[in-house]
Amino acid sequence: MGVLRDLRPELSAVEARDTDLARQLRRAAASVALNMAEASGNAGGTRRQRYLSAMGSAREVTACLQVADALGYGATDPSLLRRLGAVIGVLVRVTREGVGVGARLPREAAIGARPKARAYLSSAS
Repeated sequence: MGVLRDLRPELSAVEARDTDLARQLRRAAASVALNMAEASGNAGGTRRQRYLSAMGSAREVTACLQVADALGYGATDPSLLRRLGAVIGVLVRVTREGVGVGARLPREAAIGARPKARAYLSSAS
């Protein structure tokens, strides 16, 4: 859950200024992890749909951080945005290539792999 842990300071900064945006950021961040976990237990179209949902939520997290920055709530760590970009990149690739029954995510998306997409679910880098 590395990226989730790394979101804590940004989330706290946003929450101090805008509780609605903080709530949306928190829900979107949790949704990425939860949809990726759910996808791993599904097959075919359902699996792909969960990965698409995770990708949309990861983009929403990025947008929330960009909105917070634009509104002056605090600067977001660029390395956090890069890691979120890596999560989105792998999810784009997985959804384009399709992930069938018994298929495995690319190495960089595996739990514990660093610093790519599943760093979202792994230990902090």
